[in-house]
Amino acid sequence: MHTIELHSPAFDDHAPIPREHSHASGDVSPPLEWSQVPDEAVELALVCEDPDAPGGTFAHWLLAGIPPETEGIDAGEEIPGAVAGRNDYGALGYGGPHPPAGDAPHRYFFRLTALSEPSGLRPGFTADDLQEAIEDKVVGEGVLVGTFGR
Repeated sequence: MHTIELHSPAFDDHAPIPREHSHASGDVSPPLEWSQVPDEAVELALVCEDPDAPGGTFAHWLLAGIPPETEGIDAGEEIPGAVAGRNDYGALGYGGPHPPAGDAPHRYFFRLTALSEPSGLRPGFTADDLQEAIEDKVVGEGVLVGTFGR
């Protein structure tokens, strides 16, 4: 599988996500930049999940239908043509980190996946819907991990 370079101007890999991108600060998504998307990609999908959440993996951000020529997203921006899924807060779009107070910092995995075929997802899709839709279509992936604690 092809490796996509994924990073954020707001935080380094395995470093703290700034508070302005947290749930308590209004859920402003962090800026992301990527490169080296495979030529055969027809769509990109973006997920941010917290595998350290007390109730199991918590989906913070689900986007599909991102045009493959897109090279990033600014803080709080929406991508034209992209379709927002329903995060585990129950809202469409980005929901920032909000781990229980006193927990060790949680890890937030931002995954950008390149697909060889359209996902066909519609607004409000879930993390499970995304997993099912991209099965056998992944041609590349990039991962960025941020941390956050309260």
